[in-house]
Amino acid sequence: MVESAPSRKGKYVDDRPTLEDVAAFAGVSRSTASRALNGDANVSSRAKDAVLAAARDLGYSPNQAARSLVTRRTGAVAVVLSEPEDVLLGDPYRNAVMRAGYRALADSGSQMVLLFNDGPDDHARTIRFLEGGHVDGALVFAPHRADPLPRALRLLRLPIVFGGQAGDLTRGVHVVDFDNQDGARLAVQHLLDRGRRRIATVAGPQDQTAAVHRLWGWQRTLIDAGLDPAGLSEEGDFTLDGGRRAMERLLAREPEVDGVFVASDLMAAGALRALGAAGRRVPADISVIGFDDHPMLAPTMEPPLTTVHQSPADQVGEMVRQLNALLAGEALPPRRTVLPVSVKVRESA
Repeated sequence: MVESAPSRKGKYVDDRPTLEDVAAFAGVSRSTASRALNGDANVSSRAKDAVLAAARDLGYSPNQAARSLVTRRTGAVAVVLSEPEDVLLGDPYRNAVMRAGYRALADSGSQMVLLFNDGPDDHARTIRFLEGGHVDGALVFAPHRADPLPRALRLLRLPIVFGGQAGDLTRGVHVVDFDNQDGARLAVQHLLDRGRRRIATVAGPQDQTAAVHRLWGWQRTLIDAGLDPAGLSEEGDFTLDGGRRAMERLLAREPEVDGVFVASDLMAAGALRALGAAGRRVPADISVIGFDDHPMLAPTMEPPLTTVHQSPADQVGEMVRQLNALLAGEALPPRRTVLPVSVKVRESA
């Protein structure tokens, strides 16, 4: 007696479904099913959809160890964050980057391996792990200009895409960044358009390229408007307390400030606290604009924060796209991809 094939929605009790089962249910050959599951671009979209649907409905899971021997791929991608752990876990923007990395990699069929590179002592361990064949490639966020990690990673035979300026490297690497200088320009112009003329800035730490570019944008826009930026900047550290302390120093030195561009939303929250404690009304006495547009932070401030919008999901999505192209063997020349930013207007300005 010939047994009928199990239905797509049925469950296997004794045996796991095989590649042959997937091919039969999809109505394609075994080789086509294999190529579809491995992301071969030469498989038609119709066949690929049928194979993926069959694999999903049957609960098919390829033998990853055997597959790795053939493809020399692990199915894993490292997301490397070169910052102290206490800084990372307290930074809402970096948390958004981690969530975006997980989602983008999962959507592309890869497992995320998260690595914290907490200072110089971690460099050797990070390098050993990345060159040890555990991952297919890496997405690296190393914002500090003096960080030696990006230059060391450049020597590895591993596809790498950097998020933001890669330390002191300017050429020969794949970088996806935001237009930080133009974001600052947009922020200051927004304040100028609202009649503000004594516009200060709480800048980010100047060992980070993004913070340097935001400071340049603030300075250049004021000069182009015929205004003198001298004495109107204070450096913070991308933390709430850092923003508060920098704003207090600005108010003590320049009490006539009527607008302030803050280089991150978290520092802007601290600046608003300092302004409230000093009896300065926002936006009646002074307008405040931040940078990041973090969805759980900027709209919940009092008042809600006008800020420069940038999307971690867009940045990480482009990084994953470029990494997948490199893994597929595409001739993708090293370049710096710059993503646009915009101003999200709320009550603070």
